[in-house]
Amino acid sequence: MSNGAASLFNLRGRRVFVAGHSGMAGAAIARRLASEDCELLTATRDELDLTDQTATETWLAARRPDAVFLAAGRVGGIHANAAYPADFILDNTAIALNVMRAAIRAEVRKLLYLGSSCIYPRLASQPMGEEQLLAGPLEPTNEWYAIAKIAGIKMAQALRRQHGVDFVSVIPTNLYGPGDNYHAENSHVTAALIRRFHEAKVSGAANVVVWGSGAPLREFLAADDLGDACVFVMKYYSGEAPINIGSGEEISIAQLAELVRAVVGYTGDIEFDRTRPDGVRRKRLDCSRLTTLGWAARTPLAEGLRTAYADFLAGSGGLRQR
Repeated sequence: MSNGAASLFNLRGRRVFVAGHSGMAGAAIARRLASEDCELLTATRDELDLTDQTATETWLAARRPDAVFLAAGRVGGIHANAAYPADFILDNTAIALNVMRAAIRAEVRKLLYLGSSCIYPRLASQPMGEEQLLAGPLEPTNEWYAIAKIAGIKMAQALRRQHGVDFVSVIPTNLYGPGDNYHAENSHVTAALIRRFHEAKVSGAANVVVWGSGAPLREFLAADDLGDACVFVMKYYSGEAPINIGSGEEISIAQLAELVRAVVGYTGDIEFDRTRPDGVRRKRLDCSRLTTLGWAARTPLAEGLRTAYADFLAGSGGLRQR
């Protein structure tokens, strides 16, 4: 999507590193970059451990990318955050620190860091504007991940102030789509529902259990819309303030479950396990800063869920895990 304005940072002919290209967000960015006539640089986890400072600095110094999309990180749902708090805060903070410091030393011209909407206070007013960052206590169920992501955004701001580098940050809402993690317990809600309904359909189970009450409202964004937005921000935005990226629409978890059931073709019942945590009751982003620049999401949720389910079926036995 183009806003008709002149690009602030032209990607044509540039060397562009997507850190985390095998993940859902990074893969979407890489797909979008295919139409930008740039040289795409990637590295698998076996090739480059971004939690290793020396390895990260050596890799970037050797390849000297012009631009970096920092989409790498440890991600997961409520259960994963509760089970592995140290992994979430340590790995994500290390990745942000190592890549940004290496980018400075390699003289990267522009870097875009991906935050997360879980960084906003649990009682933030709705929709959540970027100015609400650090305005109150975090949601306890994902605070370890949130603190690491806040640190990454603040690193980008601090480096921008002190070194004059063009580092920007975006804050995406809940993502879904190709490349998602369908782990039985550690996945996000959309991927978890796709797997549960699919397995129930195959086994002929009479019902599917959905964690929580089903009442919380969430906003969901198709991964390819995120990829398009990130490239748009890289090209058309330069500023210290982070930029929210969302769809502008919210839906209850119960309504989402009904949508997924229909997409999968499951005909059994849905039951809600109210002993499981809901997380925050509502979480919608104010994306007016991005829409003013000229970008808006284009993928309806039902269409995006069909694409996600097709990707799930195309995975290893329908149960691909990252």
